[in-house]
Amino acid sequence: MTNLPHHIAELDAADIAKHVDDLCRVLMDSVADGAAISFMTPVPKGDAERFWLQDVATTVEGGSRRLFGAFVDQRLLGTVQLVLGMPPNQPHRAEISKMIVHPDGRRRGLGKALMNEALTVAKRVGKTLVTLDTRTGDAAEPLYRGVGFKEAGVVPDFAYDPDGAAKHATTYMYRYL
Repeated sequence: MTNLPHHIAELDAADIAKHVDDLCRVLMDSVADGAAISFMTPVPKGDAERFWLQDVATTVEGGSRRLFGAFVDQRLLGTVQLVLGMPPNQPHRAEISKMIVHPDGRRRGLGKALMNEALTVAKRVGKTLVTLDTRTGDAAEPLYRGVGFKEAGVVPDFAYDPDGAAKHATTYMYRYL
């Protein structure tokens, strides 16, 4: 597939409120399509709204998390979070969280653009190590490897798939900046 013309923007708490419907759609449709991002299917709209407007917006506003959105024709089709708030013994580290691209935008360059922006910002704020975890064998694993992440290890039976039918392993990955 060809890349979609897009732009990446950092979202603050006001932007989250402005784009909450798109954010909820990306989350709900991605989980319905099998994305393993801590939610079970079906994701109730109220749960998705609480996640974006409370959990994410609060930490973005507090500065411990940065949120980036991928927009195509002014429609938000993907997000990634860069967690900066780490324990006192890990000031050099950041974590990638909730890399989500709507099924309509997958394999079109949005995930790579989101990851590159998050890594650029992590480096700009002085982080030297970035970590993430992903469902072992997930379609996103090659993306992470493609932007320089290496496997640290695998934990079996880490979480349930979104449909609750089976447990899956999780691969921990890292990248130096």
